[in-house]
Amino acid sequence: MKALLDALLHARDGKMTRELTQGPTRYRLGMLPERLSPASVVRSTCGYCSTGCSLNIHVGPDGRALNLSPDPAYPVNRGMACPKGWEALAPLAAGDRLTSPLLRNPESGRLEPVDWHTALKAFTTRFKALQAEHGPATVAVLSTGQIVCEEMALLGLLARSGMGVSHLDSNTRQCMATSHVAYRQSFGFDAPPFSYADFEESDVLVFVGANPAIAHPILWQRVMENRRQPELIVIDPRRTETAMAATLHLPLLPKSDLCLLYAVARQLFLEGKVDRTYLEAHTEEPAAFEAFLAPYTLERACAETGLERPALERLIALVGNPAKRVSWWWTMGVNQSHQSTRTAQAIINLCLMTGQVGRPGTGPNSITGQCNAMGSRLFGNSSTLPGGHDPAEPAARARVARILGLDTALMPTAKSIAYDQIMDAIDEGSVKGLWVVATNPAHSWIGQNRFHELRAKLGFLVVQDMYGTTEVAQVADLVLPAAGWGEKEGTFINSERRISVARRVAAPPGLALPDFAIFKLIAEAWGCGELFRAWDSPEAAFRIIRELTRGQPADFTGIEGYEHLQQEGGIQWPFSEADSAACAGSPLRERRLFADARFFTPSGKARLLFAEPRPLPEPTDEEYPFCLNTGRGSSAQWHTGSRTNKSSVLRKLSPAAQIVEIHPEDARRLGIVDGAAVIVRSRRGEASAIATISPVGRPGQLFMPMHFPEVNRLTHPAYDPHSRQPAYKACAVTITPA
Repeated sequence: MKALLDALLHARDGKMTRELTQGPTRYRLGMLPERLSPASVVRSTCGYCSTGCSLNIHVGPDGRALNLSPDPAYPVNRGMACPKGWEALAPLAAGDRLTSPLLRNPESGRLEPVDWHTALKAFTTRFKALQAEHGPATVAVLSTGQIVCEEMALLGLLARSGMGVSHLDSNTRQCMATSHVAYRQSFGFDAPPFSYADFEESDVLVFVGANPAIAHPILWQRVMENRRQPELIVIDPRRTETAMAATLHLPLLPKSDLCLLYAVARQLFLEGKVDRTYLEAHTEEPAAFEAFLAPYTLERACAETGLERPALERLIALVGNPAKRVSWWWTMGVNQSHQSTRTAQAIINLCLMTGQVGRPGTGPNSITGQCNAMGSRLFGNSSTLPGGHDPAEPAARARVARILGLDTALMPTAKSIAYDQIMDAIDEGSVKGLWVVATNPAHSWIGQNRFHELRAKLGFLVVQDMYGTTEVAQVADLVLPAAGWGEKEGTFINSERRISVARRVAAPPGLALPDFAIFKLIAEAWGCGELFRAWDSPEAAFRIIRELTRGQPADFTGIEGYEHLQQEGGIQWPFSEADSAACAGSPLRERRLFADARFFTPSGKARLLFAEPRPLPEPTDEEYPFCLNTGRGSSAQWHTGSRTNKSSVLRKLSPAAQIVEIHPEDARRLGIVDGAAVIVRSRRGEASAIATISPVGRPGQLFMPMHFPEVNRLTHPAYDPHSRQPAYKACAVTITPA
C-alpha cells in the first residue's frame, strides 16, 4: 500500500510519468498538460448540473488553467454557459480546500492533520472493528451524483463486494430517485426518452414543477431557440421566472398535481383525443386505466387544485391536439413529493395516451439535477448492479461477476435500503459506521435537526470531500481530502443520456487525491485490492463499465474511449457495437428512444401505473397556517453552496442570507415589511430569514431557497413509498417578525 500511495502522490503532481508500476499494482492518472502554448485548450464537461455543457479550459505555458469559455461546437450548450459554468474554476482555488487527511483527536476533540497511512489505518481499523462486533451491515455509505461514473462504479463494488457493506445510497435519492423508479416501472428500464433537440422541436411544452429559466438556464435558452411559435405551459404553485414567460400558467395548490393530471387524462378520453390505436398496441391494460379515471372530473380538479375551469379546458385543448408535438418536462416539483412516482407516471401516461412518445418534440421528459445523477442511476450500485442489472436475478449476478472477474458470491443479492432507511437504521442502532462521499447531509437532508441527533449515535463517521468546512465534515471523526472537478478524469451522463468526458487541468492541493485513487487506496488497506487490479486508471475503468452495459438498454459498447467521446461531442446511450458499425462509428448527435414503440418490459409494452392521490402529510392549520415551498434560488447558486460560495462573482449574483418570499397580502396582515428580519417556524424547528415581499406565490404560501442551512430545520420528513424520495416541497409553518 505504501508503494501505491507514493506512486499516486507522485503521479498527481508529475507531468512526465504516464504510467506507474508498483509491485502488482498499476495506476495511471490523467496527465496534466505538458509544455503548452498560451493558446492551448482542454475541452471538459462542466461539473455542476445535469445539462452537461462543454467548456474550453485555457491553459498557460506552465500548464496552469488560466480561465475558460463555453465550447461553441458542442451540441448541448453551443457556446453558452450559465454563471456557474463561467466560474467553474473558482472552487479549486478556495482557501478552505482540504490539503491533508484530518483525524479527530480523542483527547482534544479537534480534527488534526495526519498522513494518509494514519488515515487509512484509522478507516480500516475502526470500520472493521464495528463490523466484527455488530456484523457487516453495521457500516453504511452515502454517496453522491457529483463524482464520475468510473468512481461511482468502483465505490459501489468496493463497498458492497470488497468491504461487505449492505447499505449504500447516494444523494441522488434527494433529486432523481423518483424519475429512476417511474421510468423503470413504466418502461422496464430507467430510460429518459428525449434529446435536447426536443426543446426546439415541440409545438407545446408543458413544465410541471420545473423552473428551467433558473435551474437549467442553458436548456431554457434551447427553449427560446424554438422557431415553431410554441405554447409554453407551466404547472407550478409559484409564478416563477419560467411561468412569467409562459402562454399559460396554472398556479395550482401545492401537491394537487396528481388530481389535475388524472382529470386531464379523463377528459381526453371523454373528448376522443386519445390515440387508441397506439394505446391498445403499445400499453398494458389501458381499459383498467380508463376505468380508474372515472371519478376525476373537471369539477373535482377545480376544487382540489384551486384552478378555474377555463384554465383546465385550455390545458386540455393544447395537450390533446393530435396535430401538435407535445412534450412534458418535470424536475423537483414533481420528484420531491410524498406521491412523486405516481405523479411522474401520470405524465408518462398522458404521453402514452396521446402517442406523444418517440417522435421529435414529444415525450415524458425528466430533467436531471446533478452533473452525474444519471451516472449514479446506472452505476451507483444501490438499486441495481452496475449497468442496470437486477441484483435479484441470479443470471444477472453471475454475468456481472464474470465481467468483473469476481466470485458471484461477492455480488449483492438485493438492492440497498434507501437514504432515509439508513438514517432510521442509525437511529435504531443497527448502523454504527457511516462513510459520506461528496455530499453534505448535515445541511441538505430533510428534517435537518434529526441528522445532528443521529450523529451522536454513530461510532465512526468518515467524510470524503474537497472542503473541511462543510457542516458534515465539521462533525466527522475522519476527513479524507478529495480532488474536485478539473483535478481528475472520468465520464458524466447528462439528462439526455449523453456520455461525455471531464478532463484534468490542475493538480489537487497538498495531499488531496482523486476519489478514484482514494478508493484504490482503501481497497488496498482493507485487503481487497486484488479484486480491483484491472481498475488501474479511470479510462481502464470506463472500458470495464462499458462492458457491463453490453446487451442492456443502456448498451454503449460502441464507444471506443475518451477520445471517441470528445471527437463526437459526447454520445447518447444506447450506442452498441452494432450501432457503431451501422453508422461507421459516428453516431447522430441527437437521438431519442422508443421511435419503434418497443419498451423494455417483458411484453414490449409500456405499463400504465396509477393510484389514488394521498393528502398532504402535513396540512396547514390554525397554529401553522402557511405552506412552505423550497427550491433553487438563483442560477448562481448550487445546492449547499460549498462550491458556488467560493466565487466572489457568484456571491454577488445571489442572496447573501436566507430569504423567505411572502405574498403582499400576508405581509400587510402580519405587519411585515420588505427586508425585515422574520422567524419561520415549523413543528421541527425555526429559521431566521429576511422577508422578500413578492406576488410570485399565492397568499398562504411561503418560499425559501434551499441553499442555506436554515431551511432544512423546517422541512417535514415525508417520503414517496416507491422511490423513497423526500417531500421537500410542502410543510406547515408560521412566520412572525423577529
